[in-house]
Amino acid sequence: MTFIFQREQIKKLTTKGDTTDEEANMKKLLSLGVVSLFIGMTAITLSGSQDRGGNEGIRERFIGAWRLAWLEEEGVDGKIYRADCTGLLVYTRDGHMSVQVMYRNPPAGANAAPVQYAQGGYEASFGTYEIDEHAHKFTFHVEGALVRTIIGKDLTRVFELSGKQLIVKSSSPDEHWRVAWEHS
Repeated sequence: MTFIFQREQIKKLTTKGDTTDEEANMKKLLSLGVVSLFIGMTAITLSGSQDRGGNEGIRERFIGAWRLAWLEEEGVDGKIYRADCTGLLVYTRDGHMSVQVMYRNPPAGANAAPVQYAQGGYEASFGTYEIDEHAHKFTFHVEGALVRTIIGKDLTRVFELSGKQLIVKSSSPDEHWRVAWEHS
């Protein structure tokens, strides 16, 4: 019904015999079309930027260098302790990451860290990452590591952004550690 009405209106505007009226009507139609197109494009652009802004906001907060604030892990007695260590975590815009953690005073003859990630009191690995912002998880695709048994693995981590801190823990119920990183 609306289409027929619009078609009749256009017909009325364009069938007048006088060329000046016809030109004026065509200008009105053209202006109406341009304004409609502009409004439509603006609405699409605004709705798209709001979606992307939300998705990129979390990812953008990850980007950069992070200093280790604290690391909590399970001791041999099953209790959770804060480890005496330092470290650096880096996320790049192109989807790469690397992590290094050094235990300051590893006990002699002990590993001083979870065996699956560190060797001799030192942890180092690099690779790529993907963020699932809705689940508050990221997956670290390990390409290289000091502990070679994790090379090629996909390590899923749960994260929380709290102020300037990125708090990370394993998604595995068998691993009892948490680490906090602060933007450098």
